[in-house]
Amino acid sequence: MYLSDIHTHSIASGHGTSCTISQMAKAASGKGLSFLGITDHGPATLGAGTVSYFRSLPMAPRKRFGIQLLFSAEVNILDDQGQIDLPLDVLSGLDYVIASMHIQNFRPADRQKNTLALLNAMQHPCVKILGHIDNTQYDLDYEAVIQSAAHNQVLIEVNEASLAPYGYRGDTRDNCRQMLKLCQQYQVPVILSSDSHGSAHVGDFTYGDAFIKACSFPQHLILNNQIPRLLAFLMER
Repeated sequence: MYLSDIHTHSIASGHGTSCTISQMAKAASGKGLSFLGITDHGPATLGAGTVSYFRSLPMAPRKRFGIQLLFSAEVNILDDQGQIDLPLDVLSGLDYVIASMHIQNFRPADRQKNTLALLNAMQHPCVKILGHIDNTQYDLDYEAVIQSAAHNQVLIEVNEASLAPYGYRGDTRDNCRQMLKLCQQYQVPVILSSDSHGSAHVGDFTYGDAFIKACSFPQHLILNNQIPRLLAFLMER
């Protein structure tokens, strides 16, 4: 059983769900979680929250249905310079930031450009997690990415929605296996995330948990249940 799920989406992401933050928290409570991260898509995603939405999040209630809420954003990486779609003053008010490449905002390029986009995004002081870098549409130099994650103290995500049969990023298992091997080699912590759009999959790590166990990935590098260490990691700038 895991205590935290810190990559989830509410209605403010603009697609996939009509669930409010309170409905997400209620689902998390039913799953036995202690911490829930709301990480709606940045404004470059069609229909997603505006800058004012993310600016107001820190003033929202922090505890609902016994669940401690963390407020974040899954920002879009826009180019190989690592530009993202929310300004620093807004991101500084959030608890942490996930940076991800989505095909609508960053078309897959060659390995060098794809990798450079992640390396540059990790230079941002608020980016603490790289989202679904297992995506088969993006050819990556995984060793360069994981080495940079170690240097910049950025977590790597094991994304449930990538590994599950309902996923749409292709067969990500080889990429995920390579990613985990390098995380173990360079001692980079990971976080299991549901990437749930709505309440249906909140706290569901069925396939991610099975995968990391099959890879014999060490427990001390999985931060979902190491709450003080996880929070310290996320909040450090």
